[in-house]
Amino acid sequence: MKIAFLFAGQGAQYVGQGKDFYENLDFAKEIYDKYPDIKEICFLDSKNLINQTAYAQPAMLLTGYVIANALKKEGIEPEYTCGLSLGEYTALAFGGAWDLDSALDIIKNRGRIMQNALPLGTTKMAAIIGLDREKVLEGIKVSDGICEVANYNCPGQIVITGDNKGVDLAMENMTKLGALKVVPLNVSGAFHSSLLNDAAKELRGVLDKYTPNTPKYKMIYNVSGKEENRPLNDILEDQIHSSVYFEDSIKYLMEQGVDTFIEIGPGKSLSGFVKRVNRKVGIYTVTDYESYLALLEALKK
Repeated sequence: MKIAFLFAGQGAQYVGQGKDFYENLDFAKEIYDKYPDIKEICFLDSKNLINQTAYAQPAMLLTGYVIANALKKEGIEPEYTCGLSLGEYTALAFGGAWDLDSALDIIKNRGRIMQNALPLGTTKMAAIIGLDREKVLEGIKVSDGICEVANYNCPGQIVITGDNKGVDLAMENMTKLGALKVVPLNVSGAFHSSLLNDAAKELRGVLDKYTPNTPKYKMIYNVSGKEENRPLNDILEDQIHSSVYFEDSIKYLMEQGVDTFIEIGPGKSLSGFVKRVNRKVGIYTVTDYESYLALLEALKK
């Protein structure tokens, strides 16, 4: 069995995430208690902050980190890790690229930078269902505005990003090209686009405050869909304004012999992406304590 951990991205967060781990595992309680502000957002969210980028990102990172370490304590460790956008940072934190304090400081700043990068209401993203890459790349060629590919999620699901004019025109093009669905996303900005070039430079200033370690597990990066030999801070500076090659990451992992994928953190989107590539591999999701126990039982068998 060759295992990869996949770490969820922003958008899957929900109030109450991680609370059952807190209630059942002493080490999880210690971690959440160390960060009371994040714990409050995860468990109660009394100020309705969890869906704001600046708060969602540290909440997701902390929850994914706790779940992955719960599995590690039971002897379940991956050979490879990767994550979708924000999830890449969770994977790196779990692999020891930074200590948890440093990882949370970086991701809090990343969330703040992304939330403040663009004027609200001027940019957007949309999911394109049912078109291949070539058709989507044809559809984003617009006469006005900016439109680029944010995410290659899986066969038949690609996310576009840009300013309102560009994305609106591209959405019309996608429909004409035969898309099954064109779905505007509820996000606060054009993430993973060249519109975040300045944000990338600001993020680099945060990243350079820390000297990262080599991750313990083999890491597959969003910017290429494979392993990278470049300095980590170079990769992460590029990630914020580059396309996310998640489909390519899944295919690369399968080429390396990975036969068991474990999605970690709220949501089940990544498992769905894996299924769209190959349903024959083992696919598990660990979103809560119940699914954690179910995975332990399944792997014992």
